[in-house]
This record gives sequence, C-alpha cells and structure tokens, in this order.
Amino acid sequence: MSQITNFKFRIREAFKQCYYLVPDYQREYVWKEKEVTRLLEDITNEMDGNGETEYFIGTIIVSPTNQADHFEVIDGQQRLTTFFLLLCAIKSILDDQKQKHSIDQLIMSLDDDLNGEPVMTLRLEPRYENAIEIITKIIELNADPIITRKAIKAAGISTFGSLDNIVEAYRIIYSYLNCNYPDVTDLKKYWGYIGNQVVFIQIATELSSALKIFETINERGVGLNPMDLLKNLIFRQVGQNEFGKLKNEWKDITKALEEKQEKPLRFLRYYLMSNYPIANKRNDHILREDEIYDWIVNNENAELCGYRRDPFAFVKHLKDNLVCYLAFIEGKDKDKKSNVNTEDLSEMCGGAFSLHYILLLAIRSLPKELFDSFVNNLEVFLFYYIFTKTPTKELERSFALWAGELREIAKQKDPAVQKDMLDSFVSTRLVPSVQSKQMELKAFLENYSLGILQYYRTRYFLAKIAQHVQKHITGMNEKRTLKEFTGLEIEHILPDNPADDVRNSFVRNNPGIDYDKYKIKLGNLTLLQKPLNIVAGNDYYQRKCEQYKNCGFYFTRSLVETPTVGNQSSVNRINQFLKVFPDWNAATIDERQQLLINLALEVWRI
Repeated sequence: MSQITNFKFRIREAFKQCYYLVPDYQREYVWKEKEVTRLLEDITNEMDGNGETEYFIGTIIVSPTNQADHFEVIDGQQRLTTFFLLLCAIKSILDDQKQKHSIDQLIMSLDDDLNGEPVMTLRLEPRYENAIEIITKIIELNADPIITRKAIKAAGISTFGSLDNIVEAYRIIYSYLNCNYPDVTDLKKYWGYIGNQVVFIQIATELSSALKIFETINERGVGLNPMDLLKNLIFRQVGQNEFGKLKNEWKDITKALEEKQEKPLRFLRYYLMSNYPIANKRNDHILREDEIYDWIVNNENAELCGYRRDPFAFVKHLKDNLVCYLAFIEGKDKDKKSNVNTEDLSEMCGGAFSLHYILLLAIRSLPKELFDSFVNNLEVFLFYYIFTKTPTKELERSFALWAGELREIAKQKDPAVQKDMLDSFVSTRLVPSVQSKQMELKAFLENYSLGILQYYRTRYFLAKIAQHVQKHITGMNEKRTLKEFTGLEIEHILPDNPADDVRNSFVRNNPGIDYDKYKIKLGNLTLLQKPLNIVAGNDYYQRKCEQYKNCGFYFTRSLVETPTVGNQSSVNRINQFLKVFPDWNAATIDERQQLLINLALEVWRI
C-alpha cells in the first residue's frame, strides 16, 4: 500500500514550499472567463463577509517526483494555474510596493548553478505544448495584458487553444483586480486574504495511487467529466514509461475536437452507442452523458471495450471513429473525401440535429455504394421527422436500437448479404415510419412559412426541389452537389420590404388577407441569383417576371414560362408539378404552396 500524506496548505505556504509540475499527459488549461471570474468573485464575497474566515477551495492531488518538494499535479491544475496567474497579476500591479519581493518568491526561486549563474525555477511549470514559454513570458514582462499579448505574438509563440486560455485568464484576472481594487490599499488587503486565508488539502502519494484517488473523488461527484475520467482510466493501464506515447495519442483526439469546436462528451456518447450494445434498466439502449463513466467502469463493458486489455488499441479505435465523425459533420466520406450524399444530409441537419451520427458510425465500414444508399434513405427519413418537428427523444430511442442492427449488417463479410440485410432494414424500419408520417408532413407544409424552421432548412428545402426540377430539364441522372442551389438567395415573390404602393395594391386586391403573413409563406418563396435578386428588388410581380425569365434555374423560370418538349419528355413530366402564374395574389400563393408540397413528396421518397 502506497504511503499517502495529507497537508492543509494556505496559498502562500503551498507556493513557498512546493514546486508544481503539470505533466504533459494531463488535461491542459481549459478555464474560461466564467470559471476564472467565479473564483475571483467567490474570494471577494468571502473576504467581504468575514475576512477572518478561511476559504476552502477543495482538494489537490499530487504525486512526488525524484526531486524534493517537486510534485506532479494529478488533479487541481486548473485551480493552481489560476492562482499562479493571480500571483503574477498582483505582483505586476504592486510592482513598486514592498509586497513585490514576497510574491516573487511564490512565483519562482532563484538559485546559482555550478557556474555561479542564477537559475530561475518556476513554482508552477506546465509541460504541455508551449505553456511554459507563455508562463515565463508573463513573468518576465511583468506588464499589463495588452503589452503581454503583443510581446508573446512578437516572439512567435503559438497561443492556440489552451495556450490562449492562459493568456486570456491573465487578462481577465488583471482586469478584475483593476476594476474591483483600484486603490492599492484594498488590493494589498485582497492579496493578504488570498495568501493567508485561502486553503486547500493536498493529497500526495505515488502515481498509480494518485490516479486511483483522483478517480474515486470524481466517482463521488466532485470534479471532471467522463472524458477526463476515461483518460485517467486509460493512463492507469500503462506504465509511466508509456505515458508520453499515450499522451500523444490522446492529444490527437482532444486537439481535433477542440479545433472543430465539437463537444467531447457528445462524441464519446455517440461513439459508445454506435459501437457497443448499451444495456440499462430503462431498456431503451440510450446512454446519457451522466451515465457514461459508470458504464465504462463496469467490468463487463470494460472487457467489451478492451481498454484494460489493450489501451493503445482502444485509443486507436476511438481515434478512427473520431476521424469518421468529424468527416460526417463536414458532409464528407469517412475518408474525408467529398460525398454529395453526406453533404445533403449535413445541409439538412446543420448544427441543430446530430443523432444520425450514431447510425453513420455504426455502418461506416460498409462498401461505399451501400453506405451512400443508406445515407440517401436516411435523409428522406429524417426529412419527414425534421419537417414535422418531431421531438428528438422519439428518434433517439429508435436510433439507439437500430445502431445494434446496423452493426450486425456491417460485420457481414459478403456484400450481397449486407445489401439484402440493409434493404430489409430500410423496408422494415424506415419505410413504415415515412409512410405513417405523410399526412402529418402534408399538414405541416400546408402551414409552412419562413421562420417555422431554421432559415438554412428552408433554403435546403427549396434547393432540393430546384435541383430535382433541374435534373428533369437537363436529363442528368447523376447526383450532383446541392451547393449550386444552396448558394442562391431566397427570393420573396411578394416583396419582403414592399413600397407602400405595392403593399396597398395587394391589400386592396386581397381583402381580409394579412400581407405580412403571406409574404413569408412557402408558396411565396423561390431561389434567385444575387444580381437578379438585387435588380428584382421590391417591385410589382409583373416587373419582377423579367428577372425570373433570366434565372439560370428552371424552378424559378417556370413561374413565367413552361415550354412543352415532345410527348413523353422529362421536361413535360416535371411541368406537371409546375405552373405559370400571370398574376400574383393570395390565391396563387396558396396554389403554389400545394404544388411545392406535391413536389416534396416526389423529391423525398425512399
């Protein structure tokens, strides 16, 4: 049993007696303005309430190194780093005061090397990325945040991600002190309270025990999220000599998520639900964020994931899934290549819907043809749900169950078997759902107007219809990118911002009709190139028709003309869903809305 020591430290005592090393495998500095400001305000409130009362900031877990008084920080580096930056900011502001020297000693120590040259040792040394360079620069400059940031930039030091968090935290602290303690006497008092009355418990033990304590504390509801705890679990499976290698692997995961500003917990939840059977008392196969850690540490699930048996293989599997996940978000193939099918799905779902990633991850290994076919059908299925505003909870239960079925399909070695199973899945799972919601979709679209759903989804709706119409006109069967249509502007045929005479004319010719209600109806919307849209402006319909004739896309041009080509041509077939409108009024807007509904049922069909 490893020896465990506990010390109650005041901030002044801790930074005077200890040197804290943040190992490069640990979580980097992630605190933002909310967390930093809350800590500063809590201290202020406690001091103002009763300056003689201690303020307890929790437990810090450390592991001793082979250097005396040097400790690796296992848990608590966010708080320690923030207090260290606070020391730097206070020292800078009190630069001409006698307190400067005592604070200096808490920030660093100066000793002479074998050559008699002074050597600076920081009391807190973060060993990830360029963090030590950032910290050293802040100390050397001893200046306000503006000068500090400029100097860091001039020195060519990267401030990406967590490094920028450090610089920004210094700014937030500096600004807080200047705003709340402009009088030097008050700031000295604030520093006196921090140094002497802010306390924490420091638990020190050898590394493996420290990691276990870290895990135990967090199991009891104190501290980090399941992604951090998973990292801790994995690091406990390897020797310290492999920390560097594992750290680099894990860094690839966290950095990729950070760069794309994706939520780590959402990815982790989808990863587990797509790759492993989820059993729970609710029997809904859903894994909630607050259930992730308990699921992972379960012995049966741990064996299923294999992170204890082969942590590097598990991390590689996690990374492979992340690559696919981020590619799907961008509307690309799992190999990051362009894919018009995933692109269309992404256009519709946007950032407001993400549950489908569970299914895409479950079938990511399917041959491209089968994968694309499924994505097309999934797009239709989700269209019916999104464009009826069906609660996502209903879908989540279905997707959690279907993920297991799709995994079994993906495991098959024979593509022919995979195709048969996938066809069966579509016919038994997706098709009945789509058929059951047709009347609901029609009712929803009958009342559809701009603003009922996100603007980009209205643009997506019009773009898909415009593309469908254009395919019939050109005779092109190959599926092409939707971007040439989503790049068009939404045109209000009845002007969005009409001149008084235009509005008055409509009201006069359509008694009892609300102009503002009809101008945003689906039937009043089309797509138009920006130059034409500018020229069309807010004019009368008859004058706008000249610009509609010049539109490069038949969907809008058909408002003015629908030429007949032969007897059985694709042009004539699509013309059945279109109509020329010599005039534009409430009745024609309603009529065109019905035409668009009929077209939608053709476009979104499994």
